[in-house]
Amino acid sequence: MPLSAELCDACWNKLANKLAECEGATAVPNPESDPDDMDWIEHRSCRHCHAPVRCYPTNYDRWVELATFELPAKKVPPQHRWRLMRPTAPNTPIAVAAVAIRIGALDPTPGEPVIPAHEFVCLREDT
Repeated sequence: MPLSAELCDACWNKLANKLAECEGATAVPNPESDPDDMDWIEHRSCRHCHAPVRCYPTNYDRWVELATFELPAKKVPPQHRWRLMRPTAPNTPIAVAAVAIRIGALDPTPGEPVIPAHEFVCLREDT
């Protein structure tokens, strides 16, 4: 007996979009680059404060912009705490990607490092 529900594509997209909106994972994915293209790829920056950001996929196929540094968990509100998981390929210890996971079920210890969502540390120029 399976312990998880299987959803059709339309239901999955509706659920994932709602979850992404709640968690702030509304970033646009990085553009696909051509392997033969030798042009320089600029670092991604925030459209509000122009600070560098890192964009990662979430575990539910949406994207989130994270800060480029870690902070102790006690300095970051719970809704803005993220961690990176680095899944490995089968039969090898080599990480193949980085996936952003929002910390939700178990609170980290106050001094444990977390990656804040860029939205939390953004110094908007328009305010």
